[in-house]
Amino acid sequence: MERSEDLLPNDLHLKLRAAVADELPNAIALRHRLHADPRVSGNEADTTVEVVRTLDAGPGHEAAGTGRVVRIGDDGPAVALRAELDALPIVERTGVPWASQGTAMHACGHDVHLAALVAVGRAAARIGVDVPILAVLQPREESSPSGAEDIVRSGLLAEHDVRAIVAAHLQPRLPDGVVAVTPGPVNAATDEFEITVEGVGGHAGYPHIARDPVLALCQTVVSLQQVASRRFDPVQGAVCSVGQIAGGSAVNVVPETASARGTVRVMRDTDRAVAADLIREIVDHTAAAYGCTGRVRFDPGEPVLVNDPELAAGAAAHLSAAGVVTDGSFRSYGADDFSHYCGVTRGLMMFVGTAPPDAGNAPGLHHEGFLPADRMIARTADALLAGYLAAISTTLTP
Repeated sequence: MERSEDLLPNDLHLKLRAAVADELPNAIALRHRLHADPRVSGNEADTTVEVVRTLDAGPGHEAAGTGRVVRIGDDGPAVALRAELDALPIVERTGVPWASQGTAMHACGHDVHLAALVAVGRAAARIGVDVPILAVLQPREESSPSGAEDIVRSGLLAEHDVRAIVAAHLQPRLPDGVVAVTPGPVNAATDEFEITVEGVGGHAGYPHIARDPVLALCQTVVSLQQVASRRFDPVQGAVCSVGQIAGGSAVNVVPETASARGTVRVMRDTDRAVAADLIREIVDHTAAAYGCTGRVRFDPGEPVLVNDPELAAGAAAHLSAAGVVTDGSFRSYGADDFSHYCGVTRGLMMFVGTAPPDAGNAPGLHHEGFLPADRMIARTADALLAGYLAAISTTLTP
């Protein structure tokens, strides 16, 4: 067998792509099995078993409870490729024969990511790569506590001498056929907050002797839009969104309290404290203006996801050489716990476009109708291969 160390980078790329192409029928079948029988965050053990069985590279090591890391290759510095195991608590409405029939759905493309990683892993095992691949099958990407953060804390990446980690995510905001390989920040830091406004309850017909926390909370939600539009550097940007509001038990009663929950997102980790201080200030002052008191509790989320510039440049070059159209500017205020890996090793997250030219209002991520085509497995595998080769050339080559 020809050794991969004897191949030039382009030759190795061609050899790996050919081997992946041979694995695609098997990968598509795996994708359909996973899609038909999804598992939500924290309950991914069955999915892990199926993926490890199909990968056929040994049992690996348990990771973050229901996850697994599987090494493909010998000892020495490795490149990690990550895919997510969990689905979402959504009832599927796609109508395909292999649709989920339960209350969970792979509505974020994780089934495609897993199938692509398996295709790459099996191809690498077949040709015998000299730089090992660590397949990171990660649980709990969609919920807290973060599976990525748990894997980082476990020391598994250091134990396997991981020098770089690569992932690819489907993205319907990009055209079909385009892969975004953007250097620097690509996903926002996100923190959750809960606002509680306390007032004085009473009869709805006598508002003058009550202090209405619902009214104060509603004005607070409106005022929070100042965080992004008037109180934050527009060059850096911020997004403050309220997704839940609760208060009251009857239409004719002014309640004692009202609450709201939301997220704040920024593109620099140093801005997280700034945004939190602004939110506290707005809540305190707005509630006081209505004779109420307000308080805020923050739950820290994911840090900013920052792509290594050299990895991004290298992967873009490999993709372009393979005839793939690349984009170097795409960023979003979405969040991904892949950012935790980037804090301990060089990381690269790429985005694989799925939107057809006539997409219009086609279903997007986390939608009951989201169903990327099977050909996206090959596109995602192309991105993972490009990232792997970039890591070899920019991280592991003396």
